[in-house]
Amino acid sequence: MKLKVIIHEAEEGGLWAEVPAIPGCMTQAQTMKELIENLYDAVEGCLSIDMEDVPISTSDTVMELAI
Repeated sequence: MKLKVIIHEAEEGGLWAEVPAIPGCMTQAQTMKELIENLYDAVEGCLSIDMEDVPISTSDTVMELAI
């Protein structure tokens, strides 16, 4: 999966980034290296879901899709 990321300079210093394809997915850091690391964590967190909280009936099928 490839996602476009918009990187901004923060007014107070450092950088912040947003992932437009995932509403609300953003992070910040002081350096570009740290920002990239934080982006991986942010995207993973935004896309993760606790399946125990999702109602699933016995006739439903759950699968994972790699993009």
